[in-house]
Amino acid sequence: MTVTDERSPGEVVEAPPVDTAALIMDLQSVGLRVETELENSRTGGAGPSDSGMLWIEGVPVTVPPNTTSPYALRAEDEGQGIYRDGVKVASVSGTRRPRFYDLETADGVPYHQIALLHLDSLASTVVQACNYWGNSDQCGFCGIGVSLAAGATIARKTPEMLAEVAVAARDLDGAVDATLTTGSSVAPDRGALYVARCGQAVKEAAGLPVEVQFEPPRSLDVLHQVHDMGIDSVGIHIESFDPAVLARVAPGKFRTGVDTYFRTWERAVHLFGEGRVSTYVILGMGEDPDLTVEMCRRAVDIGVYPFVVPLRPVAGSLMEDVPAPAREYTEPIYRKVAGFLAERGLGAHTAVAGCARCQACSSLDLVQQSGGATPCGSGGSVGGAPLLQIGKRPGA
Repeated sequence: MTVTDERSPGEVVEAPPVDTAALIMDLQSVGLRVETELENSRTGGAGPSDSGMLWIEGVPVTVPPNTTSPYALRAEDEGQGIYRDGVKVASVSGTRRPRFYDLETADGVPYHQIALLHLDSLASTVVQACNYWGNSDQCGFCGIGVSLAAGATIARKTPEMLAEVAVAARDLDGAVDATLTTGSSVAPDRGALYVARCGQAVKEAAGLPVEVQFEPPRSLDVLHQVHDMGIDSVGIHIESFDPAVLARVAPGKFRTGVDTYFRTWERAVHLFGEGRVSTYVILGMGEDPDLTVEMCRRAVDIGVYPFVVPLRPVAGSLMEDVPAPAREYTEPIYRKVAGFLAERGLGAHTAVAGCARCQACSSLDLVQQSGGATPCGSGGSVGGAPLLQIGKRPGA
């Protein structure tokens, strides 16, 4: 790739080949200095947020804005580019505002308050409240109440609303799946049945694959009811495998217990299949990396996809001032977990819907597909295979 070095006008320099996986790991750690319009972004919510959503060299990525980042997003004659020290290091596309955001329901609710487009995945928190929020059980990394307080969303989305928006997102903006989550409920099903009914409505109306996300229900029979509604995959998120971290940053999940998550995952895999059950594993909260890797391996061994992501501090959350982990910390963990997944035959391609399908908040699948996974039993890394990149967003 030949580019112009802006430090010396007119001088042509040869940029090194793009290592997309390494670049994205860096960006998810140090963020991106935005020097142009970034329309498709997300603030608040229950998962990684306060992020710009981009296609970098054809790869879906969420990147936190950071005014002090060494990387800058700049406008070009056609599209946008990422620059470092005046040299272009990657091309960017697909950041326009989704068309369905300009629509509203018959009773005046804007579609963008019902669901958002995460690159090519429709996403919504169907109940924007959680029994952990605002008390001693509040998860330190979560911002589920932030967007509600800001008026960016509504407290409860109905199945009918979500079905209507899903059809529009599919037809106008090329949405290819739907990811529906919910705050944790005190009800025995922990909110699983309501989010599943919403998913069923989306699937019936728009025909999109659907993942629903919820806490472990008190009875595993609830999983059978979710499965019977036609849901394609489930996310049951432990967030950290380190009990000491859970006790500190997610007391409610700590009381649920790691063993409960494994029992729930085992039943879910039996119903939905290997690779269609996932769990978030957040890096950078002070966890034991060796324990994290070993427990990820245990999860993979039963067919669960551990979606490893770096901490994304959310403005307004209890951990808003905690820095994201450095690439030097996350990369070895990515490589080891990618090795487990490759050995088991799991990957983004087995997920069909949800965060593990999208991959925008993680570099795990990039590492796996680039040949950078650490073989099981090896302490080093291997690489050299070309990156398998997904196509650009439809219409970009």
